[in-house]
Amino acid sequence: MDRASRWGQAIWAVPWLLFQVFPIADIVTTDRPAAARWVAAAGLLAFTVVYLNVMGQLGRPRPRALRADFALMVALAVALAVGFGADWAGLMIYVSAATAATLPRRWVWPAVLAAAVFCAAVIVVDDAPGLLFLPPICLLTAFAVQGTGHLISLNRELQEAREELARSAVAEERMRFARDLHDLLGHSLSLIALKSELARRLAEVDPPRARQEMADVEEAARRALAEVRDAVSGYRQVSFAQALAEARAALSGAGVTVRLPDAVPVLPGGVDAALGWVVREATTNVLRHSGAARVTVELTEDGVRAVLTVTDDGAGTGERLTVLGSSGAGLAGLRERVAALGGELAAGPVDGGGYRVRAEVPLLPAGLTVGRAPT
Repeated sequence: MDRASRWGQAIWAVPWLLFQVFPIADIVTTDRPAAARWVAAAGLLAFTVVYLNVMGQLGRPRPRALRADFALMVALAVALAVGFGADWAGLMIYVSAATAATLPRRWVWPAVLAAAVFCAAVIVVDDAPGLLFLPPICLLTAFAVQGTGHLISLNRELQEAREELARSAVAEERMRFARDLHDLLGHSLSLIALKSELARRLAEVDPPRARQEMADVEEAARRALAEVRDAVSGYRQVSFAQALAEARAALSGAGVTVRLPDAVPVLPGGVDAALGWVVREATTNVLRHSGAARVTVELTEDGVRAVLTVTDDGAGTGERLTVLGSSGAGLAGLRERVAALGGELAAGPVDGGGYRVRAEVPLLPAGLTVGRAPT
């Protein structure tokens, strides 16, 4: 904790300096040699500076040993009270406050009681019964300072928790953006690479078809650029219907036979977007790694859950498994999206050949059911 922060923390203790009116009045009104007055004034000033420095630790973790500045403050308070009389006994109020603020908790109340007893003793010895209200104030001040310190500590912990939540939110948003960018560009760049390769092969044998394929490449590149801009702006939401249309165009262009659902049901926004990403990622991996000749996309929903399956007849082992395994960035991102909705995602080879990606997502928020009376 730097010096500026300590003094800022101690500002709240300044109003308590009102109790110094007694020693100040004693300096001004009591008939003493000038040297004694200068010593009293210097001692009070030193005491005040050390007191404010000690109180700057309020709300911080308590030390396990006695602080040097606290010991100096106590020594000054005792010396001034003994040397100049009952009007200076009120310095024990500040000692009680510093005790409650900085001493280990097991020492606080014994030390506060000792300060109050010492304060009363000085008043009695100096025969100033009008100041006997000062010892109880020592106890009340300790109560008040402990409560204030507890509130400051709680406020600091709350602020630290908020900062930690803010850092976590930033990290989560970075992960979300990286996942979205991977899903967007992975699909689009795979399509561009596929059509570019096809156009190169057709350039000599079928120039009109090659030009058409390059036109498709240009369109895909422009669409990818627009999608990236949308993602950066935070407005991008891939719908299930849009993903099906893109899958049909991409797979058909690659010579893959596609079977899609006859109709697309109305789905909740989050479910619709998540299933759209599943179709996109599955399509991308078919184009990149499967060598499939046929892809079937099926969607069923019963009002409670939606189940999407994307099945192809391509490779189900080797490189395909490595890419689509649990460590694959694309599939990992899909699992996060689906899990966030309370659903499950599975991917693996199909008996008899081929590969299947299956996503099951609830249509209702977790904890809600349909068609059941409350119990």
